[in-house]
Amino acid sequence: MKRASRLARWAGVIMLLLFGAVCCAAPLSQALSAYAAMEAGLRDSGAITGGGTTAGIPARMLAAYKKAATQAGRHVPACKGMRWPILAGIAKVESNHAIGRSIAANGDIRPKIYGVLLNGSGAGGNTTALPDTDGGTWDGTATGERAVGPFQFLPSTWQDIGKDANGDTSADPHNADDAALGAAVYLCGNGRDLTKRPQLRAAILQYNHSTAYLEDVLGFIDQYTAAPNGPRLNNTSAKVRTVIETALAQRGVPYSWGGGNAQGASYGLCCSPGGKSGTAIKGFDCSGLTLYAYAQAGVRLARTAAAQAEAGRRIPARLGVGALAPGDLVFFADAPGRDATIYHVGIYLGGGQMINAPRPGAVVRLDAVSAMPGYAGGARLL
Repeated sequence: MKRASRLARWAGVIMLLLFGAVCCAAPLSQALSAYAAMEAGLRDSGAITGGGTTAGIPARMLAAYKKAATQAGRHVPACKGMRWPILAGIAKVESNHAIGRSIAANGDIRPKIYGVLLNGSGAGGNTTALPDTDGGTWDGTATGERAVGPFQFLPSTWQDIGKDANGDTSADPHNADDAALGAAVYLCGNGRDLTKRPQLRAAILQYNHSTAYLEDVLGFIDQYTAAPNGPRLNNTSAKVRTVIETALAQRGVPYSWGGGNAQGASYGLCCSPGGKSGTAIKGFDCSGLTLYAYAQAGVRLARTAAAQAEAGRRIPARLGVGALAPGDLVFFADAPGRDATIYHVGIYLGGGQMINAPRPGAVVRLDAVSAMPGYAGGARLL
């Protein structure tokens, strides 16, 4: 759906994407001079920690996502591939899974979740006034429109796709079950095959036509898809488990250009190649995350991705991702084969996945190794 507040909010981030994916190539001397404020830990209680079957999602919300995924086919029979991680990815970005609200057994969420009033005032990034369509029935005001519920639907959109999922004869966007089913129906469209990545991307862009929004939702979908099985670490050393568990615990922490050191998340630097400053963001860039995770296992790393490639035993790109083991560093270069051009690093988790601080505007998350261009092999330090 088109929502002026969200489109405006992401506009600046979209411009950054045009400058490429360089994430952590700040000079070492510049990086070290900026580390005055340090604090380990997650941004807030809503950050995702651990892994497991719920991946930090409140149990009642997770139940709503799973229920909606099974019900979607009744309303859009031609839809294929609807899964709860797809709905969870949307809801994570839209409302952080309604964390902080009370969720009743029937799914009602209180207090209700309202977006900013879309009156063109500029508050919350909205620049286009939208007239009222529901008389305040769902958004609590007859003076205009605002998005509602854990999936942040406009009342006009909810009128078209709202569904009763909990059997109380009312389709309520402030109810977890109803909202999740409405989102599933909306994403299914006229019968998409969501097992196909291009159609999944099209569904998300229909929900919010923003490239940055798309990438963040896809990142969470991939994270939630991987979460139920979790990393298989039975045959790894204690130090490797420390590295992986430390990095996994940072999921949800914001990306900060130049951010992160051996003590944890930190305020970053100005500025990335796209002009994004990390000075007001406490978090990690790609090499800051790897530096911190390895420090907890007693391994000191250099500050930049290219310099970190000089540590340990290099695993050539020609051997493929299958040569990597959990805990290995994963590198990406503008010119694979020339380590001086390495621009990005992640921590390999297994199964083709890595723990990744991808870019400004995103958060630490799980990504497929194939999600980044220029695979340049890895390094085994433990």
